Amino acid sequence: MAIGCITASIILLVACEKFMPQAPAEDSILDGPVEGLTAEQSLQFLRGDVAFNDEVFTPEKGLGPIFVATSCGTCHAGDGKGHPFTTLTRFGQTDSTGNKFLHAGGPQLQQRAVYHYQPEQLPAGATFSRFMPPANTGLGFLDAVTDADLIALADPLDLDGDGISGVPNWIHIPEYLKERANSITHNGRYIARFGKKAAAYDLLHQTVNAYNQDMGITSAYEPYDTYSHLEIDPEVSNQTVIDVVTYLKTLKAPIQRTPNDVEVVAGKKLFMQISCGKCHVPEMTTGPSTINALSHKVFFPYTDLLLHDMGPGLDDGYTEGMATTAEWRTPPLWGLGLSKKSQGGQYFLLHDGRAHSIEEAILLHGGEGQQSSNGFRQLNTADKNRLIKFLESL
Repeated sequence: MAIGCITASIILLVACEKFMPQAPAEDSILDGPVEGLTAEQSLQFLRGDVAFNDEVFTPEKGLGPIFVATSCGTCHAGDGKGHPFTTLTRFGQTDSTGNKFLHAGGPQLQQRAVYHYQPEQLPAGATFSRFMPPANTGLGFLDAVTDADLIALADPLDLDGDGISGVPNWIHIPEYLKERANSITHNGRYIARFGKKAAAYDLLHQTVNAYNQDMGITSAYEPYDTYSHLEIDPEVSNQTVIDVVTYLKTLKAPIQRTPNDVEVVAGKKLFMQISCGKCHVPEMTTGPSTINALSHKVFFPYTDLLLHDMGPGLDDGYTEGMATTAEWRTPPLWGLGLSKKSQGGQYFLLHDGRAHSIEEAILLHGGEGQQSSNGFRQLNTADKNRLIKFLESL
């Protein structure tokens, strides 16, 4: 009798497995931890995952009263790029002297509000830019690149004469931030590297700003309410903030698909040939990190984390830190081919999502990206397709 029950259970288990969904391939998703975390780091990753993707804020939990989104995951579905519905609007700064509209709700527009409140409106005369939420994966690797390596990639005077002069964005950092080991400063400013204008110093800076500016949630790091501008009690704990920072820091790097495909290999060669790789640098190496899994690792983000003048077509008249209005941080290209999964089935590329295809994004490059845009135009159709196939493999 017992043997019969065991046999029946095994048959039932096997039958059920046939109908269970297959786990997605690792190279087809952006979520998941980097390999080599300790048990404690893995637990913190899981806590941060829950806080980032499952925690939905309501007015009872501190939401708003004005806000952009109700959760972190709203803007970064599957840790991928955002959608026009979740686009952020920044306004009020035209040069490096500071934001002129902080009294009117700057630097970010909270265009939604809870019941009985009115959402913000753009004040008259304020220049603004729309920022598409970026993908989150691999951020810990970017965070662990040394300032010295970024300085080595910069060429502010274009000494090599290639028409490309990437520069860091130098910012003043809030008091709650701890500077990186061996950080490089310039006139009391530090090198920032996250965000469309590279205006966030590290992932704590980015996370604290997101809680406060995106969801109207105060913390001990940023205790000022976005609506009243008054200091109020924290609405999210320090532990939760740090858990989310750890989650973001320990998300895996995107895995390239079909890297050995003949067309993909040819596309990468064309990518380098038309100088795309001068800004979208294929390979970087991390420095020392308190997380051993991120320490001294070679990775392939296709960015230099520097600002580049992208010409008048991408000049929105708004800036942050020391960046000019036409300067944008080189966005990492890894994970690009998975973007449509989180963007409703189509691409919304460049800083504001205006490009609906990879080809359109390339052709909109001006300024320091003009030579690459021109190079792409001169390719025949087959070579254009190879280059795009390479980018979609990332």
